[in-house]
Amino acid sequence: MQKIERLAVFSSGGDAPGMNACIRAVVRTGLVNKLRLYGIMRGYQGMIEDEFKPLTSRSVSNIIQRGGTILKAARSKDFMTPEGMQKAYENLKQHQIDAIVAIGGDGTFKGAEAFCTKYPDIRIVGIPGTIDNDLTGTDYTLGFDTAVNNVIEAVDKIRDTAASHDRCFFIEVMGRDSGCIALWAGLAGGAEEILLPEIMTDFDELIQKLEEGKSNNKNSSIIIVGEGEKNGGADEVAHKIKELLPHYDTKVTILGHVQRGGSPTAFDRILAAKFGVWAVESLLAGENRKMIGILKGEKFFTPFSQATKQHEPLDMELLRINTILAT
Repeated sequence: MQKIERLAVFSSGGDAPGMNACIRAVVRTGLVNKLRLYGIMRGYQGMIEDEFKPLTSRSVSNIIQRGGTILKAARSKDFMTPEGMQKAYENLKQHQIDAIVAIGGDGTFKGAEAFCTKYPDIRIVGIPGTIDNDLTGTDYTLGFDTAVNNVIEAVDKIRDTAASHDRCFFIEVMGRDSGCIALWAGLAGGAEEILLPEIMTDFDELIQKLEEGKSNNKNSSIIIVGEGEKNGGADEVAHKIKELLPHYDTKVTILGHVQRGGSPTAFDRILAAKFGVWAVESLLAGENRKMIGILKGEKFFTPFSQATKQHEPLDMELLRINTILAT
């Protein structure tokens, strides 16, 4: 097994709260193990364009509480070409990089798998960093908890206005392919309804529930809509409801990228610390081409080829519970 002396870390795809805390954990664990550390700016694109910078313990001081990523994040179409991958490899060899910690999601790991297949002499371990919580092989991804808490904070404020004006608010949250944020934030935020990308919205049922709420003197409603909802999202759903229930005062709020920002929660910081330490230690132990995750509280490794967007059903028990509590 090739000895690791120089280790690089990068963040790729969309940013997620906790990435900086994770970078900090990778760097300091690497230094404890006498490694030389490098940060690659802008993910795979920075790897192609030779944007490497040495990292020290002081490089990662005072970042544990910061959102975003100090290494920047980007998506790179160039990397998936033979020429782009070759250039990235040449730059890694120029800097004598032996191993990489890749922080990102589905696209990041697909790129890592392709790179490892072509250039097996550079080992890569991945850390799941995406607010969507949609990767096979881990119960939680880095940034998900913070995103849910960001949504709840907004929902709590919107509810004040909804109650004051007897309004029905449709609040769209991120999750083009996964309803995890919508499901968790809807239950935690006391939403009357949660509309998910995984389930076709039944407008007859939705109207019935809204009307039942009215008859029970419920004068305001919060409906959480995952952005991948099959009718087109919060705007289209609200428009449809307004057509069918013209007496309703409907409003739409699309939270957008506010969900990604802000200081990571304690949960995401602790998750980042675990992932960062485990990533370095696993590489030193010989792991390669795998994503680190947590399943049922335990460290778990999933091959990059399997660490893709999950197709398992969401926890429908949460939706059932919300239906009971929203009556």
